[in-house]
Amino acid sequence: MPSSFVAYIDESGDEGFRFDQRSSEWFVLSAVVTRRATDLEAVRLVDDVRARLARPPKKPLHFRDLRHEHRLLYVDAIAKANLRSASVLVHKPSLLEPEKFGERYRLYFYVARYLLERVSWYCRDHRTSTDSGDGSLELIFSNRSGMSYVELRDYLSHLRAQTGPIDVRIEWGVVKEDQVLSFSPGRRMGLQIVDAVAGSLFYAVEPSQYGFTEDRYARMLKPVIYHHRGRYLGYGLKFWPRDVTQLLGEDRYQWIADHYK
Repeated sequence: MPSSFVAYIDESGDEGFRFDQRSSEWFVLSAVVTRRATDLEAVRLVDDVRARLARPPKKPLHFRDLRHEHRLLYVDAIAKANLRSASVLVHKPSLLEPEKFGERYRLYFYVARYLLERVSWYCRDHRTSTDSGDGSLELIFSNRSGMSYVELRDYLSHLRAQTGPIDVRIEWGVVKEDQVLSFSPGRRMGLQIVDAVAGSLFYAVEPSQYGFTEDRYARMLKPVIYHHRGRYLGYGLKFWPRDVTQLLGEDRYQWIADHYK
């Protein structure tokens, strides 16, 4: 049977630890989840936004390339759409053993595990009797140059085998290794949406060269951020590692306490 849900996955920031050479402090991995039955209707918002911005048809929207007022229009459309999002926000300087993530894509895969836990919980808890499919989730990753998605599928198989001995909380009835795909954003509009979501959260936490953050986009997205019984933190927004909690008490992160607790 086909899947019941579709998740689009993309990142913002980089995985490097050379902060003296302008590696980002934060790495954000986000997912946008739709119901397969309404997926096309949901992602068509990209066409609507593109038309309102007078952009050429079919040209992908890249959040970082938009002006502030255009980003606001785009984020407002996403916040009103029939979809949900979840994100893992990693403060790399707070990692106690960064050398563990020196291997290629090691940080990406590790963070993907936390993200897939959350999207699998959402799908498990929000499947309805009218949903078609088998309750599973098609995972569509934004294509990354040089990254092997066979490796990612193998990593998921490893996590499945280790569930129990280690604390893996992915719902395996939802996530299946043979439903992992990758496309360029130009081929799947949902990837352009998740690019905007990841970018919105990245700008909310990553200081600019002048030390400022921009949290308005992140605040606007609240209607579509996954939450469980009113709790956003740990569900639609997971900050990692645990030691980052003290940092989040700074004034520039006040938006988290004001809007997501």
